[in-house]
Amino acid sequence: MSRLVVVSNRVADPRKTAAGGLAVALAEVLKNTGGLWFGWSGKVIEAEAGGRAGEGQMHRHRAGSVKLLTVDLSREDHATYYLGYANGVLWPVFHYRLDLADFDAGYINGYRRVNQLFAKLLAPLLKPDDLVWVHDYHLVPLASELRALGCQQRVGFFLHIPLPPPMILAAIPGHDWLMRGLCAYNLVGFQSQTDHEHFCRYIEHEAKAQAIGEGRWRVFNRTVQAGAFPIGIDVDEFTALAQARESREMFARMKRDYSVRTLMVGVDRLDYSKGLPQRMRAFRELLHKHPETHKHATLIQIASPSREDVSAYTDILHELESLCGSINGNYGDLEWMPVRYIHRTVARARLPGLYRASRVALVTPLRDGMNLVAKEFIAAQDPEDPGVLVLSRFAGAAEQLPEALLVNPYDTEGTATAIQMALQMPLEERRTRHHALLATCRQFDVHWWCNSFLGALREAQAQESGTPWLRL
Repeated sequence: MSRLVVVSNRVADPRKTAAGGLAVALAEVLKNTGGLWFGWSGKVIEAEAGGRAGEGQMHRHRAGSVKLLTVDLSREDHATYYLGYANGVLWPVFHYRLDLADFDAGYINGYRRVNQLFAKLLAPLLKPDDLVWVHDYHLVPLASELRALGCQQRVGFFLHIPLPPPMILAAIPGHDWLMRGLCAYNLVGFQSQTDHEHFCRYIEHEAKAQAIGEGRWRVFNRTVQAGAFPIGIDVDEFTALAQARESREMFARMKRDYSVRTLMVGVDRLDYSKGLPQRMRAFRELLHKHPETHKHATLIQIASPSREDVSAYTDILHELESLCGSINGNYGDLEWMPVRYIHRTVARARLPGLYRASRVALVTPLRDGMNLVAKEFIAAQDPEDPGVLVLSRFAGAAEQLPEALLVNPYDTEGTATAIQMALQMPLEERRTRHHALLATCRQFDVHWWCNSFLGALREAQAQESGTPWLRL
């Protein structure tokens, strides 16, 4: 079996699967192949006199049979590669927020430099038959940098966030360079069919790519394969987590403290893509239109801190706090607060109990690659008395989960109506919907995602022998 080499912005210890994320999906195959995981250490260090911090210096660790290799970043590289280009340009544009993008010309140089650094450090470590799996928007040009160093291995890329339509992509200065870099991979995976279609439309119209069947394209004098590989969760692992002590204690506490309330829950990072102000306005509309919800409906909204040194996040924090305060001030009383707003991270082990105690989950991003909270909520439910998922049609999960109540988060009144439907939904309908949703989550779980992508990468056409790849 070929060794798996994972490359991502941050590296996770595959032994600590309770942390979730990529480690859950990749732990088994990394262990089986004695794999390698490479990426940024998370440390930002000052450059030494006459040089750059992190240049050529790797930290080596072992997690069982898996090698973990990390590199530090200089403050300048962190500012340009991570904060500047990855999160100041690609994140907002890929989430359809051109108004929040900072197209500073200097950012792209740092983004390119760090990808070149990663390629230079990784290339000597690769074996001829390795499968290299690169993750997310931080590392789009990595394959082209590896090709420029002569690497011929099969290299796949998975984009965890949405890919916008061609007209939005084209707003990025140098978008053609970025997408050419994406085409240096043997296989490119997306969260949804919609994202896959955006990619195909872009390379067809902007790069004059030629379709050669089965999701394969001839573009930039090479062949690239692309497809949708929607990521899932480990349903059994999350179900077991729901039966663990911390989760059961949380469930019991919620049932005790809110015995006369109907709980709704939202769990998000504090990010402008999550639609939190729109969600609060819809909840306010629910309280306004349906007085019978007063003193009964309580929304627990967890908004974990996220990049609070960026002005856009500070703005949304203030807006969300203002909305929560206004709702509680106008509708609450001494015995009942409509919104319980929590601006901190809640331990993952406690979340299943919170989900299970909630009648409704509000997962209403303005745009999201997938959103695994939706799937975790489904997995945590009691099949005999399940809650209802209210899900944005603009989340990647909506393609897979049509039995949820799908909403347009920009439509305040429509979302409020859907929440009221969820609160009043009869038990039999809740069971029917949950049964179908859980079956989908089980069929397309995180192991399916990992195996299907790697299976496609193994079968993807290798880099054409003798075909030079010029550095972009």
